[in-house]
Amino acid sequence: MAPADFTTGARPVKAARGTELTAKSWQTEAPLRMLMNNLDPEVAERPDDLVVYGGTGRAVRSWAAFDAITRTLETMEKDETLLVQSGKPVGVFRTNEWAPRVLLANSNLVGDWANWPEFRRLEAEGLMMYGQMTAGSWIYIGTQGILQGTFETFAAIARKLTGDEDGTLAGTLTLTGGCGGMGGAQPLAVTLNAGACLIVDVDESRLRRRAGKRYLDEVETDLDTAIAKVLKAKEERRGWSVGYVGNAAEVFPEILRRHNA
Repeated sequence: MAPADFTTGARPVKAARGTELTAKSWQTEAPLRMLMNNLDPEVAERPDDLVVYGGTGRAVRSWAAFDAITRTLETMEKDETLLVQSGKPVGVFRTNEWAPRVLLANSNLVGDWANWPEFRRLEAEGLMMYGQMTAGSWIYIGTQGILQGTFETFAAIARKLTGDEDGTLAGTLTLTGGCGGMGGAQPLAVTLNAGACLIVDVDESRLRRRAGKRYLDEVETDLDTAIAKVLKAKEERRGWSVGYVGNAAEVFPEILRRHNA
């Protein structure tokens, strides 16, 4: 069977702003805006493919499902509930005004079939999707959502390294990889702790995007230059981050080889 087409009907998505309703009540306006904000090109990783973050984390299963969900949310009454099964709307029931307006579940498989081959088979047939943690539930808030936890993790490392409750990462260099939706918080979390950071990503557009949002200080395509810049920041005990365009599986061993030499 041919893979399911997840791009039919792709278009830029922008949620309504302000206090004017596009649905019949704020109880349905809220999830409608949440869904649409998750697929905004300024937020989503691959909005045309309905992927919010994490490589495969979709907000809905298909563009047809997106249209059906948004159309339904715009017309639902205050005493109705929409059911969404792994990114596809499956029914609207009369409930009451105190019931949830939307109930959804993602990636649910019976235990004996809960494995990646079966999941991928169902996904290829358009019968399932992977919603990550917050994409399929329409509550992803961008890289800022993981920034605090990442910052606190590095702060805890700083306290352990220095033995000081107010210790920082000043004078240290953090080498890491991946600057996508979640990983993009790493360079800023390091520099907020006064450390130097070299982050490697094979996708230059991810690094440029993080630099544009000020999660990353600069992008380099030359490894020697990138290393020199973060080492200088380390020596000066200055918070600074450099994103290097490359394959971490190749770059990390090369950096280790240079260090050992």
